[in-house]
Amino acid sequence: MVEVRYFAAIADAVGKDAETLDLPPGATVADLRTHLAAAYGPDLDKMLAVCAYLVGDELTRDTTVSLTPRVDVLPPFAGG
Repeated sequence: MVEVRYFAAIADAVGKDAETLDLPPGATVADLRTHLAAAYGPDLDKMLAVCAYLVGDELTRDTTVSLTPRVDVLPPFAGG
């Protein structure tokens, strides 16, 4: 189980701030993106492609990173 927290435009796109997903052990950021695109539509994958992911204590865009029990999906932020 992975708790996925959404922020800003991604939260708006999926209609929630967080959800718990049943992903297999060893699942990666790429697996998460595939799951979310299947659940919410291919347009979401375009948004996810520009997001950063906070996986554990690591902020990454690397889709090969294995998921931890909590992942934050962070779209680009503008401003100071």
